[in-house]
Amino acid sequence: MKKEIIAALFLAATLPVFAQKPVEKGLQSISQESAKATIGFLASDELEGREAGTRGGRIAAEYIVSQLRLMNIQPLDESYYQPFEAYRKERQQKGRWQVHPDSIALIKGGVHKRLNLKNILAKIEGKNPNEYVIVGAHYDHLGIDPTLVGDCIYNGADDNASGVSAVLQLAKAFLVCGQQPERTIIFAFWDGEESGLLGSSYFVQNCQFIQSVKGYLNYDMIGRNTNEAKPQLVDYFYTQAHPAFGDWLKGDIQKYKLKLEPIYHAWDKPVGGSDNGSFAKAGIPIIWYHTNAHPDYHQPSDEASRINWEKVVEITKASYLNLWRLANEKSY
Repeated sequence: MKKEIIAALFLAATLPVFAQKPVEKGLQSISQESAKATIGFLASDELEGREAGTRGGRIAAEYIVSQLRLMNIQPLDESYYQPFEAYRKERQQKGRWQVHPDSIALIKGGVHKRLNLKNILAKIEGKNPNEYVIVGAHYDHLGIDPTLVGDCIYNGADDNASGVSAVLQLAKAFLVCGQQPERTIIFAFWDGEESGLLGSSYFVQNCQFIQSVKGYLNYDMIGRNTNEAKPQLVDYFYTQAHPAFGDWLKGDIQKYKLKLEPIYHAWDKPVGGSDNGSFAKAGIPIIWYHTNAHPDYHQPSDEASRINWEKVVEITKASYLNLWRLANEKSY
């Protein structure tokens, strides 16, 4: 009898775990501890602001790849890295960094500069390997300015170590959930965003299956508050032709009691602001989380100590639920 009572008590204690839905298993894996680990490392002084093409940027890339390997998330191709080059005219001439072959050909006709950069691309393969959704964030920032008086490192904790932390947490959540998605999910970490959306532009230009990408979810700054009196505010941009994207978030906030107060921006073609623009120009539906500018935006004071950790986690949870639907619903 004693053994039967113990067995019954054990079953009662574990029943909620067994009954838990896959989507909720993944949701519960998202934590402040994981966010703090990633943002703390990427925004540390030792990485010197992660400017594209610098030693700090390369260390950041190695860290991200190490986390993907630790989770056993497979690379999109043979390597996690997608190397590419960007060119621009020498510094006394007007112009921006370019990755398009036609622009590069023109620039090479004169005195020019070159950057060696690399995106990081990983995947969880779906049941339908011919359809894709992508979640991405840029991992570069503004580097270091030794001529600044005082703090000379642009740590980029919010911009965009916070976004990188979310992409890594979503990768883990989809593993933890234990269910293969219908569509293949690509986890992307873009290089060179601060220099002109270089990494995401290069990817879109060279992606052989771009017409099979059904949606793109973007993060750029999800850890701060523009209005300190309303810390739960978040700007939620999405493609206007897909009103379901707005309905998803409204429903999930209510169902899961997420501590967010979104400002909904339905945009005909959301091409501005961040790496979402590269995908919107290609006609791909997008969702973009952004907490807008704040006094530390593009300043050395954008440090991990100023991050709103609860906000990072709540946005990561909300976007995980977005990605779940992007990857699994037949139509939206």
